[in-house]
Amino acid sequence: MELLVAYQDDPAGHNMAKFLSKEMAKEDDVFRGKYYDLVIIPTPAISADWLEEKYDYDGFVFLSKHAAESGQLALTCHSTGNFSEAKFGGNDRQIAIPHPDLQKAYLQTLKKNQSKFSDFQITIEATHHGPTALKKPVIFIEIGTTEKQWNDEYLCNSVAILVHQVLSQSIRENPVAICFGGTHYPSKFTDELLNGRYALGTVIPKHNLENLDEGLFSHIISQNKAATAALLDWRGLGSEKQKVLDLLESTDLEVIKI
Repeated sequence: MELLVAYQDDPAGHNMAKFLSKEMAKEDDVFRGKYYDLVIIPTPAISADWLEEKYDYDGFVFLSKHAAESGQLALTCHSTGNFSEAKFGGNDRQIAIPHPDLQKAYLQTLKKNQSKFSDFQITIEATHHGPTALKKPVIFIEIGTTEKQWNDEYLCNSVAILVHQVLSQSIRENPVAICFGGTHYPSKFTDELLNGRYALGTVIPKHNLENLDEGLFSHIISQNKAATAALLDWRGLGSEKQKVLDLLESTDLEVIKI
């Protein structure tokens, strides 16, 4: 069973959690449900590496706000991890275990309901921020991009309904790929999730490839045990292209250029 997690001072996450918890029975600090449980925590979600000290679940689904300097309205989801210094939660050079099939199911469900969110970009983000130390899969589901959207209860409830829909049905298993290259909002990898055959594990954007060495690469591989392929944004690898190819030669992953 998954545990949904929201930070009490995050308006978007808290709004989604309040809506979902209405039909759930509270036991101590946990709202119990048929398909998932839910907690509202007193500390920021990006720093919730402590969760497994208190809660034992198959995975962690964080409900959160999304911010962007561009102001572009967006509904996003992503895996977590730090490729260098941990500036926003988690540990330095540590990657969380992704949640590939859940991510694919959620993004496809969002896309099917895009008419309800016509002003919003539907996209994944590259892997970033904490928590990074949890030993079960982690995914962030986010509503962007300003306080107006975070405090829009109708919007938050509409997204929460889709989260419930995804978690209350059987989630199909897909082949999994680790992704290299592209921007923070990687359009090619988003398209693969929506229309392709692969679910996605860790997504390492172009600007973080300079931090990739044998140690970090080995750690990423170990956190993506289900992966059978590597998807390369061939035009979005920059000067690190050969390094990525050389590292991948040491694995059994099928290398696919997109």
